[in-house]
Amino acid sequence: MRRLITLSHRNPDLPPYSVEFAGRRRRVLDLPLIAWLTLIWVLLWSTLTWANVVTGVVVAVVVCLAFPLPQVDLGLRLHPWGIIRLAAYLLYDMYTSGVEVTRQIFAGRPHRPAVIGVPLRCRGDLMLAATAVTVSNVPGGAVIEVRRATATLFLHVLDADRPEELEAARRSVWKLEELTVRAFGTPDEIARVSEPPPEGPGGGEETS
Repeated sequence: MRRLITLSHRNPDLPPYSVEFAGRRRRVLDLPLIAWLTLIWVLLWSTLTWANVVTGVVVAVVVCLAFPLPQVDLGLRLHPWGIIRLAAYLLYDMYTSGVEVTRQIFAGRPHRPAVIGVPLRCRGDLMLAATAVTVSNVPGGAVIEVRRATATLFLHVLDADRPEELEAARRSVWKLEELTVRAFGTPDEIARVSEPPPEGPGGGEETS
């Protein structure tokens, strides 16, 4: 007997966290998309009430059923423990980096900034973009370019007085790449970040 409702964990062909409804026409509801549309609905009304939430869910379901999107696998996976580790590390790194940047500002001595290239282990567009966003959220460094062809992030760092500081900046990027992939990557991408980082300095350096 054919199931009327199939969850994504029972059918590997479905997108993660989705529900398929049987019928003459195949309908798949992407639950993260439903949640996102519901959030937008509540924000439009500017009031968080049960009525707005329920209405938002109903409207989101109707819109998704009436205007179904083509099934596209973006390569995004949600790993709860990985997400917790990434969030905890980001909070810690943002605090320590913020303290270090403040110390540099009030130190009263000039620092030598630089632009460094850091090659990543994952070459997928989604993980490249996610890693770039994660790195940009940490004070003390800013991503100025993502080179897709070579999977390289070019990063502006504030403190490049010694080679050890540049190497520490690269290791920080590789650590954030690993945590990001372990939070949202595919098994193949997780296997890639389990390998050692690329050897060598990782790209050119340019003082500003």
